[in-house]
Amino acid sequence: MDFAQIAQTVSVYALPVLLAITLHEAAHGYAAKRFGDTTAERAGRISLNPFSHIDPIGTILVPIGLYLMTAGAFLFGYAKPVPVNFGALRNPKRDMIWVALAGPGSNLFQALIWACLFILLKAFDIQEPFFTAVARAGILVNVVMFVFNLLPLPPMDGGRILVGLLPWRAAMTVSRVEPYGFFILLALLLAGLVSEWWMRPLMSLTYQALDWLVWPLRLLLSWVL
Repeated sequence: MDFAQIAQTVSVYALPVLLAITLHEAAHGYAAKRFGDTTAERAGRISLNPFSHIDPIGTILVPIGLYLMTAGAFLFGYAKPVPVNFGALRNPKRDMIWVALAGPGSNLFQALIWACLFILLKAFDIQEPFFTAVARAGILVNVVMFVFNLLPLPPMDGGRILVGLLPWRAAMTVSRVEPYGFFILLALLLAGLVSEWWMRPLMSLTYQALDWLVWPLRLLLSWVL
């Protein structure tokens, strides 16, 4: 394992990953507050301080360990979950959709901002490879987090969205999966099914959507420069 390469990779991904995690978790807490639950606010989780959201094991040790053991072929990690009392929401079944969607939504927005930054760097012919590498990493990290968290399996954000959308009886059936969701997810990841049937197709669609969203900026720059 080339430790110089590892250090370079960490330096490129550090800022995008910290921002992606921090804003994702803070967005959940902020949305919960907007819909009536102040649990996250009282726990100090509506914060832009990354240390409020980082889990030493899930955010640092697990990803680094997997990166070293698999030579970068497999990565997985998690942050401290934001505490939400869904019963305190004004309309629990409906509002949980928006609370769950806020996290991935923040990642999609960040991916768009990083994409705009990448286009601006290219347009103004800024040749510093570190900056362009960080912008690329910002797009990738946030697209991965956006798509991964929308996986419709409790306790993922997508699972909570699914529970909120389903009729009560079906929603209760799906919600019973939550205690076993992490183990099911890990098995699906190790089998490669999440990557093959969920991540790749939806990441491709997300990149296409981002390309469409940044088209006005490309057009504006073509007129100005």
